[in-house]
Amino acid sequence: MDLFSNLALGFATAGTPENLLFCLLGVLLGTLIGVLPGIGATATIAMLLPITFQLEPVSSLIMLAGIYYGAQYGGSTTAILINMPGESSSAVTAIDGYQMARKGRAGAALAIAALGSFFAGTVSTFLVAIFAPPLTAIALQFGSAEYFSLMIVGLVSSIALAHGSVVKALAMVALGLLLGLVGTDIYTGTPRFTLGIREYADGLNFVALAVGVFGVAEILRNLEGESTRTVLMAKVTGLLPSRQEFKEMIAPVIRGTAIGSALGILPGGGAILAAFASYTVEKRMSKTPEEFGKGAIAGVAGPESANNAGAQTSFIPLLTLGIPANPVMALMVGAMIIQGIVPGPNVATEQPALFWGIIASMWIGNLMLVILNLPLIGLWVKLLTVPYYVLFPIIMAFCSIGVYSVNANVYDLYAVAFFGLIGYVLAKLRCEPAPLLLGFVLGPLLEENLRRAMILSRGDPTTFVTRPISAILLAIAVAVLIVVFLPSVKKKREEVFVEEG
Repeated sequence: MDLFSNLALGFATAGTPENLLFCLLGVLLGTLIGVLPGIGATATIAMLLPITFQLEPVSSLIMLAGIYYGAQYGGSTTAILINMPGESSSAVTAIDGYQMARKGRAGAALAIAALGSFFAGTVSTFLVAIFAPPLTAIALQFGSAEYFSLMIVGLVSSIALAHGSVVKALAMVALGLLLGLVGTDIYTGTPRFTLGIREYADGLNFVALAVGVFGVAEILRNLEGESTRTVLMAKVTGLLPSRQEFKEMIAPVIRGTAIGSALGILPGGGAILAAFASYTVEKRMSKTPEEFGKGAIAGVAGPESANNAGAQTSFIPLLTLGIPANPVMALMVGAMIIQGIVPGPNVATEQPALFWGIIASMWIGNLMLVILNLPLIGLWVKLLTVPYYVLFPIIMAFCSIGVYSVNANVYDLYAVAFFGLIGYVLAKLRCEPAPLLLGFVLGPLLEENLRRAMILSRGDPTTFVTRPISAILLAIAVAVLIVVFLPSVKKKREEVFVEEG
C-alpha cells in the first residue's frame, strides 16, 4: 500500500501544470539533442545546469531527467533514417534500423523503436519505484567506511566500463580526484591547490568543468568533422508496424527491457552496454541470425528497449545512495547540490515529494515522447540541414551566460575555456572524459568519508575490512580490477574502442 500512496504523491507532484511544462520541455530538448549528432545529453545537461539554479528543485530535476531519456528516443530517429546515431547507445539501432529504412519500412522501424522504448520506460519506472525504498532503507544503515568502499566500487566500475585503455581510464579517474581536491580542506580550513586565487577557495565550479569538458570540447570536435555530415532523407510513410512485425518485436522488447533494467544500475555506461548486450542476445537467440544487419526487427526492438530501460534504472543508485552511475547522473548530482539538496538516502525521507515526483515524471515523460515523436519526425530531420557553424556560436553564447550567472564569477568563464581545451586534447588522446567527471564528483565525498572513518576508528585502517559490508564492497572492487587487467579483456576493450572510433 505504501508503494501506491507514494506513487500517488509522485503523480500529484509531477502532474502540476508547472512540472508538466518542464517535463515536456525536457523531453522535447532531449529529442532535439538526440537528433542532432555529436552534441549528446551529457553536454546539453552540462550547458543547462546554470539555468536550473533559477528553478524549483523538483522542476529542474524533472526537466534534466526528461532531457536524458528524451535523448535516447531522439538518437534512434537519425540512426534509422540517415544511419547517423545521435546518441552512442543508438549506434546499435542504426545497424538494422537503417536497413529497414532502405527497404521502405522507416515508419515501421521508428514505431517499433518508440513503442519498445515506451514499454521499457514503463517497466523500468516501476522497477525504480519498487526497488528504491528498500535500497534507501539499507543505505541508511551505511557508515562512513561503507560509503567509502561503495564509492571505490563506483570508480572502479567506471574504469571497467570505459572504452579503450585501462591505464588511460585510471588516469582520468585520478585526474578527476585531484581536481576535486581544489579548494579548502574540510577539517583544517587550509586552502589547497588554489594557486592563490580566492575565487577557488570553495573548489572548482562543477558547472564550468562539465560545460568545458563535455560542451565546449564536443563543439570543437563537431566543427572539425562538419564536412562529413550529410543528410539523405526520403519521406517517411507507414508509421505503424504490420501485425507480423508487431508479433516479432514482442519477445525482443521484453528481453531488452530485462537486460537494460539490470545493466543500467551499473556505474559507467549502462545504457550503451545494455544496447550492445541486447543485440548480441537477440542475434544468438534468433532462428535466422543471417537477417541481422539486413533489417531484422529484433535488431531494432531489443536494443532500443534496452537503452531506454538502462537510462532510467541508472536513477536507482542516484536516488538511493547518492552515487552517480554515469556522467549524466553525475551532472544530476551537481544539479541537486546547486539546489542545496544533499544526494543520498535521506532525500526519500526528507523530501518525498521530490523523490517520488522524479520517478512519476519518468512515466509521464515517456508517454509524452510516444505521443509527440512520431508526428514530429519530419521536423527533427529538417533540423539536420542547419549548418553546425550556425548553431555553435548560439550554443557557446548561452553556455557562457549560464555559467557566469551561477556565481557572477569571471574565473568560471576562464575555467570553461581551459577545460574545453583540456577536453578536446583528451579526446585527441582517446581518453574518455566520463571517468574524470565521476572522479571529480565523488572525490570530495570519498575524502570526507575516508577521513571520517579513520577518525571514528582512531586511525585504524582495518575498519574498512573488519566491517562486513565494507569488506564485501572492497572485494568486489578488487575483483573487477583484476578482471579488467586480464590480457584478453584488455585486448578486447581496445579492439572495440578502435572499431567504434
